[in-house]
Amino acid sequence: MDYLNTQNNNLNQQEFEVETISKHKGKIQIDKAQVLYDYKIAHLSRQASLMGRKEVFMGKAKFGIFGDGKELAQVVMAKYFKKGDFRSGYYRDQTLMFAMGELKLQEYFSQLYAHVDVKEEPASGGRLMNGHFATRSLNEDGSWKDLSQIKNSAGDISPTAAQMPKLVGLAYASKLFRENKDLKKLEGFHAKGDEIAWGTIGNASTAEGMFLETVNAGGVLQVPMVISVWDDEYGISVPNEFQMTKGSISEALRGFERDKGKPGFEIFVVKGWEYEDLHEAYMEASRLAREEFVPSLIHVVELTQPQGHSTSGSHERYKSKERLQWEADHDCILMFKSYILENELASEEELEQIENEAVQEVKEEKNKAWKSFSGEIKAEMEEAVGLIKKAVLDSKQSAALKQLLEELSKTLNPIRKDVVSTVRRALWLMRFDAKETRLELKSWYEKQQELNKERYSSHLYSESDKSCLKIKEVPVEYSETSPQVDGREVLQACFDQILTRDPRVFAFGEDVGKIGDVNQAFAGLQAKHGELRVTDTGIREMTIIGQGIGAALRGLRPIAEIQYLDYLLYPLMTLSDDLACLHYRTKGGQKAPLIVRTRGHRLEGVWHSGSPMSMILGCLRGMLVCVPRNMTQAAGMYNTLIQCDEPALMIECLNGYRLKETMPANVGEFTVPLGKPEILREGEHITVVTYGAMCKIVMEAAQFLEDLGISIEVIDVQTLLPFDIHHVIKDSLKKTNRVIFADEDVPGGASAYMMQQVIEEQDGFYLLDSEPVTLPAKAHRPAYSSDGDYFSKPSVDDVVEKAYLIMHEADPVSYPKI
Repeated sequence: MDYLNTQNNNLNQQEFEVETISKHKGKIQIDKAQVLYDYKIAHLSRQASLMGRKEVFMGKAKFGIFGDGKELAQVVMAKYFKKGDFRSGYYRDQTLMFAMGELKLQEYFSQLYAHVDVKEEPASGGRLMNGHFATRSLNEDGSWKDLSQIKNSAGDISPTAAQMPKLVGLAYASKLFRENKDLKKLEGFHAKGDEIAWGTIGNASTAEGMFLETVNAGGVLQVPMVISVWDDEYGISVPNEFQMTKGSISEALRGFERDKGKPGFEIFVVKGWEYEDLHEAYMEASRLAREEFVPSLIHVVELTQPQGHSTSGSHERYKSKERLQWEADHDCILMFKSYILENELASEEELEQIENEAVQEVKEEKNKAWKSFSGEIKAEMEEAVGLIKKAVLDSKQSAALKQLLEELSKTLNPIRKDVVSTVRRALWLMRFDAKETRLELKSWYEKQQELNKERYSSHLYSESDKSCLKIKEVPVEYSETSPQVDGREVLQACFDQILTRDPRVFAFGEDVGKIGDVNQAFAGLQAKHGELRVTDTGIREMTIIGQGIGAALRGLRPIAEIQYLDYLLYPLMTLSDDLACLHYRTKGGQKAPLIVRTRGHRLEGVWHSGSPMSMILGCLRGMLVCVPRNMTQAAGMYNTLIQCDEPALMIECLNGYRLKETMPANVGEFTVPLGKPEILREGEHITVVTYGAMCKIVMEAAQFLEDLGISIEVIDVQTLLPFDIHHVIKDSLKKTNRVIFADEDVPGGASAYMMQQVIEEQDGFYLLDSEPVTLPAKAHRPAYSSDGDYFSKPSVDDVVEKAYLIMHEADPVSYPKI
């Protein structure tokens, strides 16, 4: 069986490409070698699922979720997946990844064991449970690899259907690469726009709004997107009849199907065990996508799930005996075997040999993965045990230390937690021992803390030369003739220069194109730069963000607009579960430097109050959060962000677009450093820490306070993530010894966050002579009208009275009670 021996037993290359498959007189022509190769891949994947489940039940892995039952469709799909293409899929795509040559068996098991070495587990460095696939788009220094020479997989996420929004952007990027002539010279990111974005999803998840919004966006944009729905007729225990209208996603979506003169989706329905029919469907869908930019949905039906949903339960609890028997009879690998035998492509003996080889190969690769994973931990445990045994000789707690060692020795398949926890408890026991007795063990633990910080906590933000903290600061400049203009015109001039300078940049969102956004910062720029660069979208916040994520994953620099900050709730899950944690969950393997532009703060009314900052700070760690007080500061931040690696959220002041500002002479070049507060007013009595629209209010209050004999120092933090990395606020407290944290978020929100950063992280507590206080908005959303704003959010009067009360408590004689 020489046609199988070249596979190297590691699935590290796809032996047969789609060119070996053709049609003759309307019938698929596939040679014997191709078929038997596919049979082996399917069996390797099935054995990986079966052995993976056993590893969990043996206690060697925490949890398992597998792709058994979907093998044949994924083997076929892989044939049409070319270099430069992108996958956005879900956690049952292991066979696809094996067949594409982008996942090795040893890597598969390394992820199951949570191996933290990216050389062993390149998808996430042990940070994600098994079944979460990703190719590494970046070199170790954070620079881009040549994506046109990789079969790419965007980093997977668990939430159902959450992989769908970025599929829009992955496909849309191909449209830009094909139609924007200025991107032709951008090498390493595309194959002339011929790339397909392949989406995969389970049948039950198609009921999610993210899926339906993605289908609509893909149909409107007409981009090269092919969505495969793996339909095994259940969503855990819930059958299709409770999931989707008509019990079928393909039937429900018939209104999206294209017809004469009306673009839409091409819809295919194919059984997951019909080998030739699967080829027919994927061959035509890939042709339509590459040649005509027609999106397709391939509904793969009659799939099975032999081991149930996951290792957390058994499908025998909710499937009837008849259904279980049907699944056994219609297992795609069993049906594929019948196809091979019926067409006399191989004998029973040949197929049995392939099956036996698959079992042995998977076992060997599993054992290699376990040896590598457990061997590293075993070495650390031996070091720690040796140091504790040495300490026993001189410790006053020798009996207790021996007991700890005995407990550790009884641990079946010890993990790193067991070792480190034992060491920490040993150090507790040894707290009264001589320093020399504890020294070596303590040094070992401190070294492990640093190693574990890298293993489990690194790469939340960029660690490359393109980190926002490494962008050169360029001061703003003004000339004698610099005019006074509306704030929006400063942004307009900045965006114009960014678009002119960098063809990778494009801006899009609701009303961004023709009218230049609702506040006119892009006014006239669509006419100047074209519809591909400044683009209108429908009302679909989820896929606006997804469009930006996908395009950024492909090397472009999108600016996605969410019209108002309150509307961030629509795509919050996509921002939080996908974008914000992308760099972290791939351990620096992927980046998507998307800039999300929005506006908020002092607009009146319950649904346009615009300051849900605590929600943002809680959900979007991994993104930068910029809160400029005016449009000049915003422009400088955009100039910084467009140069850096990290995704960012820019929250402009809604009431600042018509306020007059001086046009910078270097509007497209100056940069505002992130994480560096600006002192707007020096003072000696109280430091007031704030941001955004509150800066203007606090500065007005400062004038009234001056008349009352109180001098406040006003600090604009400028960015909440990162926050005051040089401890400017702490330096201010050394002078004033009192502090107010003021903002428009709810009580205990961003004001409490700023307090924690200063009092705890910067050790500001020890500098205070008065209790630190916060001045937030009320707990409810702001009522409508100027009165509603005045009685709901901090006003100038509130700032004055809060500052005065602090001084009254400190010196009631000089500042008698009002």
